[in-house]
Amino acid sequence: MIEIHRDTFRLAQVFTISRGSRTEAHVIRVRIVRDGIEGQGECVPYARYGESLDSVADQIAGLPADITRAALQSALPSGAARNAVDCALWDLEAKAAGKRAWDLAGLPKPGPMITAYTLSLDEPEKMRAQAAKNAHRPLLKIKLGTPNDMARLAAVRAGAPDTPIIVDANEGWTPEIYTDLAPHLIRMGVKLVEQPLPAGADEMLAEIARPLPVCADESCHDRHSLAEIAGKYDYVNIKLDKTGGLTEGLALRDAAKAEGYGIMVGCMVGSSLAMAPAVLLAQGAGFTDLDGPLLLAEDRANPLTYDAEGVHPPAAALWG
Repeated sequence: MIEIHRDTFRLAQVFTISRGSRTEAHVIRVRIVRDGIEGQGECVPYARYGESLDSVADQIAGLPADITRAALQSALPSGAARNAVDCALWDLEAKAAGKRAWDLAGLPKPGPMITAYTLSLDEPEKMRAQAAKNAHRPLLKIKLGTPNDMARLAAVRAGAPDTPIIVDANEGWTPEIYTDLAPHLIRMGVKLVEQPLPAGADEMLAEIARPLPVCADESCHDRHSLAEIAGKYDYVNIKLDKTGGLTEGLALRDAAKAEGYGIMVGCMVGSSLAMAPAVLLAQGAGFTDLDGPLLLAEDRANPLTYDAEGVHPPAAALWG
């Protein structure tokens, strides 16, 4: 039996990126029950990839109730729907075997990972206040991609003068804007820039020196993406909602590392259930961005632990 649930979580504050604002996170939770054992997984449909709650639910509803994780990989394309089912099947298999998911995957026992904390896009002074409030965090992430980006970056740096920063432009810059901004990003101590140019219009990145590492987000979904981004990027941002689950996420991580890419593990804005499998994926990553639950006003039962060491692996009662 595959159950499809639509859950809503209030955000702690309005969250804004260059594409718009939200006050709630709308997610799909999949519950699979077999022989009295249940597994759960969560996904966040993303309109940028043509997904909605309805379209993802329809994809999942079309699956046979007894589908296996191996069969799932070809039954659905990479994306949010396959992610929720894949992670639910990992959880189910772990509980049925009386083992943890990392044992089933042949991975070492995971530990906590330092995660970025994302500052919502806002006016510079408000972003400065956000940065000052969160200057104690080990890594800040800034959403940019607007005409006033330098003022926002300068405000954040003033609010958190010593905190490492990564920047996510969400495809919001042109080649000319990025060429102009890049030296200033380096001067202000930015460690990484995500997706400065639109996916499919990023050829310029292969033609320039990249003293500031550039990370593919919208340009990299699964292993098939690697051929398209060759020579353009230094890191890949692996998100389970893009790869279509932990199964392909682990495969993409291994393939990307073999081709010399640095690894970033990111997330959409979801609950601890969505982040839990990604903590396994993030082990050893150069950058981890699994702050979704920190942006929520409410979370699931048995949530992930976040402390000075970072985000900790999930308890079995949550997932895996």
